[in-house]
Amino acid sequence: MFNALLLDNSSGFTASVSAVDESRLPQGDVTVAVAYSTLNYKDGLAIANKGPVVRNWPMVAGIDGAGTVLESSHPDWKVGDAFIHNGWGVGETHWGCLSEKARLKGDWLVKLPPAFTPRQAMAIGTAGYTAMMCVMALEDHGVKPDAGEILVTGATGGVGSISIALLGKLGYKVVAATGKASEEAYLKSLGAESIIDRATLASAGKPFQKERWAGVVDAVGSHTLANALAQTRYGGVVAACGLAQGMDLPTTVMPFILRGVTLAGIDSVMAPLAKRQRAWDRLARDLDPVLLESMVEEVSLEDAIAKAHDLMAGKVRGRVVVKIGT
Repeated sequence: MFNALLLDNSSGFTASVSAVDESRLPQGDVTVAVAYSTLNYKDGLAIANKGPVVRNWPMVAGIDGAGTVLESSHPDWKVGDAFIHNGWGVGETHWGCLSEKARLKGDWLVKLPPAFTPRQAMAIGTAGYTAMMCVMALEDHGVKPDAGEILVTGATGGVGSISIALLGKLGYKVVAATGKASEEAYLKSLGAESIIDRATLASAGKPFQKERWAGVVDAVGSHTLANALAQTRYGGVVAACGLAQGMDLPTTVMPFILRGVTLAGIDSVMAPLAKRQRAWDRLARDLDPVLLESMVEEVSLEDAIAKAHDLMAGKVRGRVVVKIGT
């Protein structure tokens, strides 16, 4: 038996930490002991039953995990290896990592970089790994630190916080958009040079606006993303990775055909292993562990359900690490 955060809808939705028999673990070629997990926005949606994340029931939540291999029939993994898991439909269609044990596919796993402990890896989690891919998208499209201001939306969230820390360390001039004026000191401590009110981006705007941003990291979508595109400078790049405001995109082709703006979609769930490994290698190099720790709140598995509701209510900043077991 092992403890897991189990979601069920057999007689109305429930989320509980329950004892589960090991025989119920799904198919996979690697069985792991999870030392730490985390709460991403998608986890919050699933645990608080706020969106259609879970597609098979019952489901163990948790799209991320880090720990050690217990059993393996996969050629790349042996007992005792340290792993990181992000995405691949885990916590949605395949039992997840908010659990003392998980059974996964070895092809989904990334080697834990020597620079990180399992706890640090989960402080980064999918949110931080996504943030790194956003930064790499800006770089890959030629946006250099001297290009001009970089807008980061959803700035106090996990993606936003780690994006700011990465961009700041790399020498970019970061402008953080937030609805939490009280968090200005926190955002500037991460590396933001200035703050703007998210309300200036959150309503319908003109399809073509005054040029400002050399690049954008957007985790919000909807009108915020549309306005960011409309304000992006000639040849600029917008990395889009989230939908906290909404999944709609009420914009026009104007920024693309008159300013040559690039909208780069960032997918963390199904990204190939080589891209994942590149992102984790860059995080090991470019993310300040002191700044990372300043973003972290640690909770127990038993407290993860309440914290997921806090996350959906906008009461969480930075990253939530979930310690699994004692």
